Amino acid sequence: MTIYLTSKFKKAYRRLPKQIKEKAKEKEKVFRKGPFNSQLETHRLHGKHKDYWAFSVDKSYRIMFQFLNATKTKVAFLNIGTHKIYK
Repeated sequence: MTIYLTSKFKKAYRRLPKQIKEKAKEKEKVFRKGPFNSQLETHRLHGKHKDYWAFSVDKSYRIMFQFLNATKTKVAFLNIGTHKIYK
């Protein structure tokens, strides 16, 4: 799986607490093995973000992403943060 990081994602990631960065790295490993693993709680978003998906880093933090091809082998990580990323 190829994961592309948007500039928005990179900027938000740099601002995260160290412990959340570590959790995000662990969840990325799980994501690479299977984006719909139950540990991730992957879900499709609604409304203005209906073309995007998100998975949980922990109870508060999420990674918003988009599949870039039909085979789901190319993904763009769009943003990372609390539920505020959806606004």
